[in-house]
Amino acid sequence: MNSDKILDAKGLSCPMPIIKTKKAMDELESGQILEIHTTEKGSIKDLPAWAKSAGHILIKQDIDNEVLKFWIKKGSKK
Repeated sequence: MNSDKILDAKGLSCPMPIIKTKKAMDELESGQILEIHTTEKGSIKDLPAWAKSAGHILIKQDIDNEVLKFWIKKGSKK
């Protein structure tokens, strides 16, 4: 899957993956895709919930050798 930006949040504890994701999303234009890599198990529930509450779209999530990967499409500005 193509992404416009990749965020490496591996090794960061909660809530840092969410904080870094929010900052990275602020730098993207509406419709662009952020790919997040994290090892924080809480992100399995936290990132999809944050994306929905922030008006973004979780396109896909996957696990690759203990690394959780998420692709989130930036929603339009409200």
